[in-house]
Amino acid sequence: MPAIDSDPPRQRPTAEPEPEPESEPGASPAVAFPDNPVLAVVTRGEVIESHHRGAAIVLDAGGHVRLAWGDVERPVFPRSALKPLQALALLEAAPDRDALTDARVALHTASHAGWPQHTEAVAAWLADLGLSVADLACGAGDWPLDPAAARALAAAGHCPTALHHNCSGQHAGFLMLAGLLGAPTGGYESAGHPVQRSVTAVLADMTDVDADSLSWGVEGCGIPSPALPLWAGALGMARLADPRGLPPARAAAATRLRRAMAAHPVLVAGPGRCDTRVAQVTGGRMLTKIGAEGNLVALLPDAGLGLALKIDDGAGRAAELALGGVLETLGLLDDSARAGLADLFQPAVTNAGGAPVGLGVPVRPDEAGPGAADGGDPWDWEDDDGDDDGGW
Repeated sequence: MPAIDSDPPRQRPTAEPEPEPESEPGASPAVAFPDNPVLAVVTRGEVIESHHRGAAIVLDAGGHVRLAWGDVERPVFPRSALKPLQALALLEAAPDRDALTDARVALHTASHAGWPQHTEAVAAWLADLGLSVADLACGAGDWPLDPAAARALAAAGHCPTALHHNCSGQHAGFLMLAGLLGAPTGGYESAGHPVQRSVTAVLADMTDVDADSLSWGVEGCGIPSPALPLWAGALGMARLADPRGLPPARAAAATRLRRAMAAHPVLVAGPGRCDTRVAQVTGGRMLTKIGAEGNLVALLPDAGLGLALKIDDGAGRAAELALGGVLETLGLLDDSARAGLADLFQPAVTNAGGAPVGLGVPVRPDEAGPGAADGGDPWDWEDDDGDDDGGW
């Protein structure tokens, strides 16, 4: 990978695209797949059984690159990794409202696991708004994200409702925002509704993108889903982590958002889940948000940085491994965090009897870019002989 300059990635010149070959009539269009580096592998014994390619970028709030691996210009759907940015619209509309507690702010950013502590909190929020589960547009077809929560629900003889959808807290916040905007609650999930227009405006402003130029899809929960360059997600997270350059009201909203996510990590995800674990182990000094299909972002307030990564094949397990690799490469993990998150960033693969048979391991690309760590690898990435071969 060529050396990365200090300009924001959106200002970097790009090569002229080569003309696409002509297709025969009726043939499927040619698709250019990214040639991204391997960011994570899974071993069985001493052999690599699976590998996962992807891209990652870390920026400061000014858009200056600290690390970039792979194609960070290609648009991706960040999915639920955008929730912290999307939450700003509600926080700015309700800066001092008693009804919007920090716990509810955390739920508004959440992809929750579907335990009673999540569903009951969302139900109480809806009741305070004079609404019910029937007003949620996220759908009732998904079982809780946490398999144990899903088994417990089934064992009790119940089927999931919209409260069990991992996005129900975000949708409760959208309903609250509709009321604050004086807009009808019906149709709040549609792109033309004032709620989604407000969310899109904040997102575009925080990421320096033109919303009209983006490709859009539809989320699993029914709301609009933008495809953003990976650098744009990282830039938005950097500005949440270091909001000094934002207008005062938005900076206050960003600070409150971080405080809420740090104070209520179990509401953001659930016991044992990545986002919860990282916030708990680091005391809120690092905040992450998982998105479907191998997306992950991080807010790093102490360093004033934002991180975004995407695993090409959509594997969530690889996104968590790659997160560990990025944090270690930039020297952002202290001994305590490294020890506390070792089973997340380098988990054992076990067989049905619980015996370890392999490992999940992050991989550092050969050209790690600015800020790459030197010396021995604390994750035991096969460098005992001092020969750095990029991880494996």
